[in-house]
Amino acid sequence: MPMFQPSKRDGVVVAAFDGSGDGQVLDLDTAVKDGVLGGVGGGVIGAAVGEKLDLKKMIEELDLPEIPSVFICPISLEPMQDPVTLCTGQTYERSNILKWFNLGHYTCPTTMQELWDDSVTPNRTLYHLIYTWFSQKYLLMKKRSEDVQGRVSELLQTLKKAKGQARIQALKELKQVVAARATAMKTVVDEGGVSLISSLLGPFTSHAVGSEAIAVLVNLELDSESKTNLMQPTKISLMVDMLNEGSVETKINCTRLIEKLMEEKEFRAESISSHRLLVGLMRLVKDKRHTNGILPGLSLLRSICLHKQVMGLIVSIGAVSQLVELLPALEPDCLELALFILDTLSSLPEGKAALKDCGNTIPNMVRLLMRISESCTQYALSILWSVCKLAPEECSSVAVEAGLAAKLLLVIQSGCNPVLKQKSSELLKLCSLNYTDTIFISKCKLTRTIL
Repeated sequence: MPMFQPSKRDGVVVAAFDGSGDGQVLDLDTAVKDGVLGGVGGGVIGAAVGEKLDLKKMIEELDLPEIPSVFICPISLEPMQDPVTLCTGQTYERSNILKWFNLGHYTCPTTMQELWDDSVTPNRTLYHLIYTWFSQKYLLMKKRSEDVQGRVSELLQTLKKAKGQARIQALKELKQVVAARATAMKTVVDEGGVSLISSLLGPFTSHAVGSEAIAVLVNLELDSESKTNLMQPTKISLMVDMLNEGSVETKINCTRLIEKLMEEKEFRAESISSHRLLVGLMRLVKDKRHTNGILPGLSLLRSICLHKQVMGLIVSIGAVSQLVELLPALEPDCLELALFILDTLSSLPEGKAALKDCGNTIPNMVRLLMRISESCTQYALSILWSVCKLAPEECSSVAVEAGLAAKLLLVIQSGCNPVLKQKSSELLKLCSLNYTDTIFISKCKLTRTIL
């Protein structure tokens, strides 16, 4: 078995492994310079830094997805900060192996060999390798961060002076930097970039400038003052125009930004009481060529539905029937949003009527019961109740023929929310009024349901 033998050479600890057959010596400078451990360049740059960097801080701030396996403690699967080696030659984080010993284990966790010596030896060579590797990554990250901050400052200065194509190019570059770097977002905010970019949005702003400005703003942390500024009618009007006429990316960004503005307490429903806004949203949701717009579109529509003043307007543009027709093709996350919207609109008399008049409402809702999630079942059940209650004789028979009775029995037999079970029982009773007991039992398909 190879034995660990620490030795010193030129003042630097090295680790040799006797009996390995290859005679290799793990040397700090050579390992990093040759890229054995994925170094980012030659030499040890950590030693040149005047201020000693904190290894724990570097590990936390870098949060790297890939780390050399020799740096990882076999117990915690985390990078080691104080590596120690056992008599078996295996290395662990000191705190982890001591916990292992405190639990009464006197074996090597990796090999499960009994230890003939329970002392631990600091593995200074590996520590220096870990420290150097993380230092290189950390300093490179800091340098790139400083470069990014400088470039962001330059771009903001350009935006103050430039016009036309130069302004568009500056915004495009700023959009890319902000999307890629968290430090760039912070620099834009800290240097007053939000108000500067917001000032570019107005009644005479071209869509070329507006789309790039909104693409930047949607990725920034906006404070209350910034949101209030962006809620000016002229700025909202520009967003609505681009929601209807811009590219898919621009439409999605406008949708996300408006939803972000709606989070503000001072947001007024009048800002979204726009026929043009709602029509643009429904176009985005129905666009079969660009399905990436469905989720943000439905998400904004859900937020708008929470404002009672706008609900009637949503029904008036034909959103109810359009959403019902979309249901079979929607992904689960989109489906839940669409059902929430339809359920909310069913609280309005005109919403109930629109659901009743849509031929696919009942079949689609029956199909969704006990299919996707308990929330979807809850919304579908609520919609069915609204429709059947509105026109019991007409809708109940249609629902039973679509298989509602059997589905309701499934809900009642399941372990779902008691409120859902109660609602299902009431709806089942409502549906049974148009049938004799014998016929209704046959419609329930009890045998098939239980099986």
